[in-house]
Formats: sequence, structure tokens, C-alpha cells
Amino acid sequence: MTLQTPSEEFTVLRRASDARGLAIVPAYNEERTIRSVIDRVHRESPGFDVVVVDDGSTDCTAQIAGEAGATVLRHPFNLGIGGAVQSGYRYAFDRDYELAVQVDADGQHDPGEIQSLMRAMGVDGVDMVCGSRFLDDRGYEAPPARRFGIRFFSTVMSAIVRQRVTDPTSGFRLCNRRAIDLFARDYPHDYPEVEAILMVHAHRLRMCEVPVQMHQRQGGRSSITSGESLYYMIKVLLAIFVGLFRRRAVPERGSEAPVVAERGI
Repeated sequence: MTLQTPSEEFTVLRRASDARGLAIVPAYNEERTIRSVIDRVHRESPGFDVVVVDDGSTDCTAQIAGEAGATVLRHPFNLGIGGAVQSGYRYAFDRDYELAVQVDADGQHDPGEIQSLMRAMGVDGVDMVCGSRFLDDRGYEAPPARRFGIRFFSTVMSAIVRQRVTDPTSGFRLCNRRAIDLFARDYPHDYPEVEAILMVHAHRLRMCEVPVQMHQRQGGRSSITSGESLYYMIKVLLAIFVGLFRRRAVPERGSEAPVVAERGI
């Protein structure tokens, strides 16, 4: 990433702050933390609207989110994190938002760091900015099995996309309109964070990482327990392998469309 002067950085941040922004908060039984997350987004990034995608919760998540001032999309049953996030991107796309940031409902992501992501947006044509827990030492402690998995996928993804990726499992991401368009149409559903990086690379979009502070989960339950870590690694590795050989129509500007109707009689 090219270094900027303070005046150039201010111009980029001001331009990004003028864009319509949406915070996408996927939530499943997060009644303990959802209000504080929404309040902090409103306080730290007042230019961002908030949409909470209630993924079939059986508690009061949706009610509390609405009372806190968020728009609430409700799934009739649990689709999983990928389905919830894609619903958020479809909402952002349909309503012409220019920026969308994913924020966890459990308090792990610090809304105060959204400004850190915005500073990087627009630099050298970046389409997605990922918040990394490991780009510098900020004291984040992950369980040994999870840390091993993160390092493993960091090595794999860095080799595939040919740039350093330090935190491929981070869901704290800011996307511009091009990435919103991509993820609204197609988004991985099971364990999407790693696969989404592969999608960005395959569709010739650009991503970068910035160091951010994250916190331990403040409520709810992780979708991946320590006993499931090996299963998670195998499943994601298979998904990466399949994704590498999946055909994706990515035409060059001005080239013939990948699907062309034949001339009729």
C-alpha cells in the first residue's frame, strides 16, 4: 500500500465519509450484547446506518435491535453466518449503499476501529479492507487450536492470492460498491471468511489489511468449538480447493460477454 501524506489521507477519509455507509450486523441469540454494539456504531460512526440480520433467533435479539434504532431483517429460521451476511449485502445493494462494514453482534469487533478501515478504503483501488488481529501485536489471545488454524490458512491464502494475509478468518471487513455487488450475488455460506478472500481474488478485486483491536466474545456462543477446529480446517481446505477450480466468468472490459445468445431466424 502506498504511503500517504496527512493531507492526502484526510482527503481520502473525507471522501469515504461522504459515501452512504451501512453496518451489517448478523445476529443469532445475541440479546445480551446487541444493544451496546448498535449504540457504539451510532456513536463511533454516525454516518453509518445499521441493519441487524436476525438469523432465526429465539430470544429478544430482534426486538432489542429495533428499539436501539437499527433496521431489522428477520430470517424465519437459522441460515448460518454466510446466509445472514449475504442478506445484509443484498440489502446494501438494493438500497444503493456505497460502503458496507461487517460488525459482529457479540462485541468482538470494536466499532471505534471502523475509521481505521475507512482510512484504507480508496487507497490504490482497494475494494475490501480487512481488520487484522495479527498485523501487529495488540495483545489478542486466541485458543491454541484456533491460532494454529488461523496461521495455517494465513499461509495457504497468502500463497494463493500472492499477498500477505495475516488474519483470513476475520469477519471485520469494509467493502466498497464493487465488493457489495459481488457479495450480494454470491457469498459462501458455511465458514465464509476464508472463502470470501478467494472470491475477491478470483473476481480481480483488491483487498488489504489494517491492524485493529478486537475483544473476546462478550456473549452468545461461537459457531466453532475447540473440538470442531480440525473439522473446520478440513472443510474449509476442501472449499478452497474446489473454489480454485470453479469456473467464474470474469470478462475483461470491452470483451465479448461470457454468454451470448445465438442469432435467431
